[in-house]
Amino acid sequence: MSALKSRGNEGTRALLLAGLALLVTSVPAATPPDGLTLDAPLRQGQLVIGRTEPGARVSVDARNLRIDDQGRFVFGLGRDQLRVVLCLRLAGDKKARCAGLPVASRRYHIERVDGLPPATVNPDPAEQARIEREAALIAKARERDDSRSDFAEAFRWPARGRISGVYGSQRVLNGNPKSPHMGLDIAAPAGTPILAPLPGVVTLVHADMLLTGRTVVLDHGHGVSSVYLHMHRIEVREGQYLRRGEPVGTIGMSGRASGPHLHLGLNWFEVKLDPQLLLPP
Repeated sequence: MSALKSRGNEGTRALLLAGLALLVTSVPAATPPDGLTLDAPLRQGQLVIGRTEPGARVSVDARNLRIDDQGRFVFGLGRDQLRVVLCLRLAGDKKARCAGLPVASRRYHIERVDGLPPATVNPDPAEQARIEREAALIAKARERDDSRSDFAEAFRWPARGRISGVYGSQRVLNGNPKSPHMGLDIAAPAGTPILAPLPGVVTLVHADMLLTGRTVVLDHGHGVSSVYLHMHRIEVREGQYLRRGEPVGTIGMSGRASGPHLHLGLNWFEVKLDPQLLLPP
């Protein structure tokens, strides 16, 4: 989550390349069931919005999806997912029609950072327990499944700044492999405004998480949520409804961060997605 920098020009060049292009190593060839369309390619980290007839039933990997009154539904594909089973049952169908579809794979940057304080890499038991409690709060907020279809609006950049971390990159800290970076880091001076990229309801506000500092979660309906980490100032309250472009707060370096930046995360329930795939150039 922190905007950690690797040493040497090689790591910098690799990070820039990872931010500029998606390296696809397999291309999906199968098609979804007739009567169903998808708005995006099936690739790792993608949020996919689909359409079918209102009243139809759709499932992804045996998980039933919510369908709005316009026939829209949404699902997400994980960082390492290689295949998805999509099923459709229209009104009047005796049974569902299913298709197993390949998911295009991507290559992810590996970033090595050495010389960090040991406590930063391996928290003590008390800190680890706190980290797990706070992670559970975020996970709980991501369980929400509202009927709102705010996710269907065009995604906008929440802040202006330099891309300092990309989705999926693997960080090796002091030689220890850590969890992949599951969001997009935007580096900018402290106090830079953060604006809602989509409409949504504020489902979590926390002023002091150990790793992520001042933290906000927005819910966009149908299990889609976004998270804003390391903030300097929070300008929203839980339960508040935000329109696209309204202020969430400002960029900071609260929690464990090596410099002021926004970590923007995007989820479909527990599936962590790549926000950059939805953002305009």
